[in-house]
Amino acid sequence: MKRAVVLLSGGIDSTTTLAIAITEAYEAYALSFDYGQRHRIETEAARRIADSLGAKEHHVAKIDLRIFGGSALTDNVDVPKKRSETKIAHGIPVTYVPARNTIFLAYALAWAEVIPASDIFLGVNAIDYSGYPDCRPEFIEAFENLANLGTKAGVEDRRFHIHTPLIKLSKAEIIRKAVEVDVDLSLTHSCYDPSPEGLACGECDACLLRLKGFHEAGLKDPIRYAKK
Repeated sequence: MKRAVVLLSGGIDSTTTLAIAITEAYEAYALSFDYGQRHRIETEAARRIADSLGAKEHHVAKIDLRIFGGSALTDNVDVPKKRSETKIAHGIPVTYVPARNTIFLAYALAWAEVIPASDIFLGVNAIDYSGYPDCRPEFIEAFENLANLGTKAGVEDRRFHIHTPLIKLSKAEIIRKAVEVDVDLSLTHSCYDPSPEGLACGECDACLLRLKGFHEAGLKDPIRYAKK
């Protein structure tokens, strides 16, 4: 069976991507990160999801991006709340974590060399998202080129491919796809600023995009919110 490393945050996009990889007959090696983020509940969600979908292995890599800060997710900066769709769609918000996907993909690439695997799946999206530069097709293409230039496997002609099956889908389309591939959406977590009990705030950009997606998909979000 062909193998793939799948980056898994515990959110809808990465969960759906993991399900797609498994549906496409990949033996999935799920990789999550405890990187000092304020919403560490996502790693718990990732564990549940990896188990429920049948990942071959699931690792949680511990790194601490708080030593750099520079983001509302890793620093003493307030998470933006109640932003309009227009504001969410323009500019790079303070929830952007510097070089996060570059770091995550580097870890995925290292594991792919070891397994060995030629495929890496990433649930980035360039339609309904918060304007992060490391979610764009240009970035993915550039990293794939880097992967094949800077690894032993690449030099020996075992080419790496980075799959982004959701990159051109709206959040509503992603949610419909999740249902199609039998994802239990109640296991997913999206909120940037959950309550101590783990309830989604209902007001941060991630919650607002999630709720918008469910509304446009004509479905009810199965998770619980502190505010909605």
